[in-house]
Amino acid sequence: MSMQYALAGIMTMISDNLQAVQARIARACAACGRLPGEVRLLAVSKSFGTQAVLEAARAGQRAFGENYIQEAVEKIAALAGPDAPPLQWHCIGPIQSNKTQLVARHFHWAQTIDRAKIAQRLNDQRPQDLAPLNVCIQVNADGGPTKSGVSPEDAVALALFVAKLPRLRLRGVMSIPDPQPDFEAQCAAHRRVREVFDAIAARLPSGHGEFDTLSLGMTADLEAAIHAGSTMVRVGSGIFGARQYAAPAP
Repeated sequence: MSMQYALAGIMTMISDNLQAVQARIARACAACGRLPGEVRLLAVSKSFGTQAVLEAARAGQRAFGENYIQEAVEKIAALAGPDAPPLQWHCIGPIQSNKTQLVARHFHWAQTIDRAKIAQRLNDQRPQDLAPLNVCIQVNADGGPTKSGVSPEDAVALALFVAKLPRLRLRGVMSIPDPQPDFEAQCAAHRRVREVFDAIAARLPSGHGEFDTLSLGMTADLEAAIHAGSTMVRVGSGIFGARQYAAPAP
């Protein structure tokens, strides 16, 4: 019985948290004159088990972000099947060359393209029976040497290269700016990424298709990201609670 109560508590917590995050998104959109439907919510489920994902799905969430590729592939397989809800999986962690085939075969999105080699491998390894892989260019807007992402100066060239790959569909830009001390500083950091997004959009050939995703903002700064133009916020702890890491392989 205690296990049943525990599962019921998890289900209620995740459902309540999802409603609270959606309310935050709606308030942030209203504050800057945008519609709530302009901002998608990506539930970051890394390090949480299949039960947590399933409870979020039962509460209406469909898009999930994963950082650890091997863990994600196992989770995707466990939640597949004819009776499973149709979920959309985003790779939002670093992609090494030895992991590109897993990403190409199992994910719907890869948001962390930061070099041509990885883009080419994903393109070559994407199965022909699947739709092209949706991808975002990851930008290191702060210039930190230990952070992933292409520099703003090199982002346009990388985006134009990716846009020519037939098995990839360039959808936008993703970034994880450094934490900032206040709302205005958060907005300024996010606006720097928005400028990169706009620069890429201006250089894409006519007829490129959907270039519509600015993946910015997490639990702590989603309001500032939305104010700066984000169309997708990535929220983990705000939905699933605090994480307890078990050091999975990247």
